Amino acid sequence: MCSARYVKILFKMKNLFLTFLLLAAISVHAQEASDTAKARKPISMPKGFTKQLDVIYTHASGMDVKMDIYLPPNQGKPTPVMMVIHGGAWAKGSKETIGGFGPFFKAGFAIVNIDYRMVQVAKVPAAIEDTRCALIYLIKNAAALNIDTKKIVIMGTSAGAHLALMGGLLANDHRFDTNCPGVENIKVAAIIDKYGIADVWDWGYGVLHSKSATNWLDTHAKDKAFAASVSPNHYVNASSPPTLIVHGNADDHVPYQQSVDLYQQFLKAGVKTEFMTVEGGKHGGFTREKNDEINEHIFAFLKSIGI
Repeated sequence: MCSARYVKILFKMKNLFLTFLLLAAISVHAQEASDTAKARKPISMPKGFTKQLDVIYTHASGMDVKMDIYLPPNQGKPTPVMMVIHGGAWAKGSKETIGGFGPFFKAGFAIVNIDYRMVQVAKVPAAIEDTRCALIYLIKNAAALNIDTKKIVIMGTSAGAHLALMGGLLANDHRFDTNCPGVENIKVAAIIDKYGIADVWDWGYGVLHSKSATNWLDTHAKDKAFAASVSPNHYVNASSPPTLIVHGNADDHVPYQQSVDLYQQFLKAGVKTEFMTVEGGKHGGFTREKNDEINEHIFAFLKSIGI
């Protein structure tokens, strides 16, 4: 009898434990879904705009790499396009966390918001390859998207700014285009660099000793020449695209001096460039007023080069 009662008690305890695990799993799943929903930036489009979400622009490392495309109404002539690249040390972030497109929609820009392979999936130079593939996708599909290939602007923040710089500065250097061959004439109209990494080696071994840099470089972490080949400052020349640099002079993630040095390189090469210092600014996280000021500077810069 005691033995039978003991078995019944154990059986009830097992059922209660399984129920508890099930409820806990449901709770965690609900929390994760809630967190994802909170992280996703709502995108409000003006009347007449259309969107194409999760467009596959390349396939690499066993995964589909995607972009979101927002297009203004077709009014008979191709529109300028802003390709936006999120930051996150090539290790985190996603296109879903990016917003603030309103001013660019209002100015008549198409917006292309891209994801790229994170370091957990593929190390260097995967993110650069994807950025170039995204740019090539736009050029190949320009007619269908009604975008002006002479008015492609690339804008990024932090590691995304590094990729924006690389995407534009490589121009017709096709060393990272092996996943997306077939386009010879690649030229962007302008680059908007918000506190980007200009020198990967310096970021890894300079004043900050960033582990993000050495992690991304992986087996090339001690190869200074290779680090130069994936650094924007290695590619500045007289034919480089006009570039606007924005950087806070109190940035404790990416050295402000990197942007100072890059700016000087552009000036020396005779490239149209401007440098906006955010006084006391950290690594992004600027006030709304400061972001509005930055946007005004971006539009003024683009207007000055005919976009």
